[in-house]
Amino acid sequence: MLDLLDEQRRRGRPLVGVRRRFARGEVVFHEGDPGDSLHVVTQGAFIARSSSTMGEVIAVNVFGVGDVFGEMVLLTPGGRRSATVISHGRGATVMITRSDFEALRAEDADVDRRLLSLLAERNRRLTAQLVELLFVPVERRVFRRLLAFAQVVGTSGEDGWVTLSQADLGILAGTTRSTVNRVLRRAEERGVVELGRGRIRLVDEPALRRRADGATHPR
Repeated sequence: MLDLLDEQRRRGRPLVGVRRRFARGEVVFHEGDPGDSLHVVTQGAFIARSSSTMGEVIAVNVFGVGDVFGEMVLLTPGGRRSATVISHGRGATVMITRSDFEALRAEDADVDRRLLSLLAERNRRLTAQLVELLFVPVERRVFRRLLAFAQVVGTSGEDGWVTLSQADLGILAGTTRSTVNRVLRRAEERGVVELGRGRIRLVDEPALRRRADGATHPR
C-alpha cells in the first residue's frame, strides 16, 4: 500500500491520506471502537492487542514500516475494531479514510488485488500463530516471538539490542512476564541473550534460532 501512495506522489496527484504521529505507548484506536479508516505505517512499529473472553490480553500482530492495519472496518459495513493498536515507540502512519480508500480503489484496479493478497497473508500468519500457541512449548514461543519482533522492528545499531520489555514479549508469546523472565535468564546464562531494562540483546542469534526451532546443540 505504501508503494501505491508513492506512485500517487510520482504522478503528481494529490496525496491520499492524513499523516499521523504517535508517541510511545499511544493508542491509535481501541478494540470495539467504530472506525472508518485504515493506517499505513511509515515510521516505527505498532502492536495489535486483543482480549480473550477470559480477559487475557494477547498480541495478535506487529506492524512495521509499509504494513497496513485497520483495513477490516472498511470492508464491513458498520464494522468495529477487532483489536487495540498501540504505538511501540515513536511512530507515524498515513491514515486513509473510507471515502479516500474508495476513491483509490476506483482509480487503481490493482488496489483490490493487493488488498486480497494482504488479507490472505494476514490469515496465514494468524493461523500459524494459533497453531504455535496450541502446540509449541513456551520456551520456543518466547524465542520465536523475540526473533519475529526483531525482524519487524530491527535492532539498535550493531550491538543487537531490541527495545522490547519482558511484559510485552509475554503478550506476544501468549505467556506471563515471569515465565518470559525465567526463559530469558536461562538463555542469558548460556550467552545467547543479554537482558537490560526494557530491552533484550541478541548476543548469539544463530543459537537463538536453533532454540526457537527446537534444537539444543551444545555451545
